[in-house]
Amino acid sequence: MPTAMPTRTFVSDDLDPSDWGQLEPLYRGLLDRPIGSPEGLRQWLADFSELSAVVSEYGSRKNIDSACHTDDEEIEKAYLHFVEQIAPKIKPVYFELQKKFLAAPSHAELDAQRFGVLIREWRSGVELFRPENVPLQTEVAKLNNEYDKTIGAMTVEFDGQTLTLQQLSRYLEEPDRETREQAWRLSADRRLMDREKFDGVFDQMLGLRKQMAEHAGLADYRAYMWKAMDRFDYTPQHCHDFADAVERVCLPVVDKLDAQRCESLGLEALRPWDLSVDVKSRGPLRPFDRDAPQELVDKSAEVFRRVDPGLGEDFSTMKMGRNLDLESRKGKRAGGFQSSLQESCEPFIFMNAAGLDSDVRTMLHEAGHAFHFIWAAADEPLMFLRHAPMEFCEVASMSMELIGLDHYGVFYPDDAERARATRGLLEGIITILPWIATIDSFQHWLYTHPGHTVGQRTEAWVGILDRFGRSHVDWSGLDGARASMWQKQLHLFHVPFYYIEYGIAQLGALQLWLAYREDPVKALSAYRGALRLGGKRPLPELFEAAGLRFDFTEATLSPLMAAVGEALDKLPE
Repeated sequence: MPTAMPTRTFVSDDLDPSDWGQLEPLYRGLLDRPIGSPEGLRQWLADFSELSAVVSEYGSRKNIDSACHTDDEEIEKAYLHFVEQIAPKIKPVYFELQKKFLAAPSHAELDAQRFGVLIREWRSGVELFRPENVPLQTEVAKLNNEYDKTIGAMTVEFDGQTLTLQQLSRYLEEPDRETREQAWRLSADRRLMDREKFDGVFDQMLGLRKQMAEHAGLADYRAYMWKAMDRFDYTPQHCHDFADAVERVCLPVVDKLDAQRCESLGLEALRPWDLSVDVKSRGPLRPFDRDAPQELVDKSAEVFRRVDPGLGEDFSTMKMGRNLDLESRKGKRAGGFQSSLQESCEPFIFMNAAGLDSDVRTMLHEAGHAFHFIWAAADEPLMFLRHAPMEFCEVASMSMELIGLDHYGVFYPDDAERARATRGLLEGIITILPWIATIDSFQHWLYTHPGHTVGQRTEAWVGILDRFGRSHVDWSGLDGARASMWQKQLHLFHVPFYYIEYGIAQLGALQLWLAYREDPVKALSAYRGALRLGGKRPLPELFEAAGLRFDFTEATLSPLMAAVGEALDKLPE
């Protein structure tokens, strides 16, 4: 990873990206510059990329600051200034620049292997863009900020402490069932306090998104997002086919696992607070000290070194504050993400670590994204060509979770604990696929039923939960919590239709894991080579470069689930 900011040649070092008066002349200069040859076009693209990288990194840093400190008024002010005053002005200019590129005759002379995907994506973006949608997108961004602030402010008093809901989640692994139930109910009740607020925010979002689709002349927001997300290689029907495959293949396995859990715990039926505890009522796994996030960093670095020394070296360059913000605390946005800082070519990992086994998986996952960006950026100076489709970006991250399994001893020196952690990851893959189908199916319903009421939305959600839910889990007396569970899923608010990617990618990651078990050197070489391609090849070709099959039907899902089942059968309880 670079240790110094690359030298600028088009943008001055003292440019202030928060000042449109300084940005506009640069964009205007690109719009007015004649392009008469392939060489001129390449230089124009290089300058456009440099400016875009500077602005992108500034905006990413403002978003990171806001995520880390949702309760800081000055940080919120700076973030909202970018969202309201800078980003809306850039969007129409960006559209004009894309049009200029596509109108330049010399663009057809560019290397199709390198630029073909970009040309396809920019052509689609130009077709989709409508100036009247820019203020609507700004309003949605402001609503998401309101959602984040509400989540970030959620705390409860428990065990003599003021805890975030992420910190409270560690108690769901406690052997004492009464403690688990108290923690679960406290978390659910705290979320229910803001249920109506979230419904109101979401209704506003739905209305704004419906207008965007109408402005673009599309049937609904699903059709709008299919173009906006550059989904050239699969259709909504493929998503429905995936859901059907999950229902047929995964649900029977989940039922089997839950029946075993019931028997092991001596319960007639599971309750929601019984899903994370060890089946033998052993104490929770504690892979690192929750108050020492550096321990998580150091142990993760050692895992990567054991997988491949180069991975360990890349990860070790990431520093707290500059590239990492890990611990859960009040005033911090929920969830986890990796942000690609395009000018410095550095990654940033954000998460809410609370000393849980799941934090290890999150770190490995987000580090996979970080490696993807580092390698793609190292080989590609143009920002526009670095980012692969998200379906493949998630292969990068999910594969790293599985590849790291062989080195869990770094976190769990005890063989029994290591087996428990391994079992948790593999069982989690089986149980997450129905949840992915749930969220994705709900999104299809949401945006193909415009004008629905809160009651109709709740009814649809519960119906989808009934289809993909866990039959051994008893929700009696918890109807409100179950009916509003979707509000916990940040993707539904922030990135609509972004969730099926996890399912597609999980099938790719499992294929890579099986290849890694057969030949680690060959599998890692294919993995690294495919990630280095960035966004220069179409999605199916990226899968092929990694030695994977791009398919998310039952034909692929069934043997992969069988392989996971075999691996589970070999583990001690």
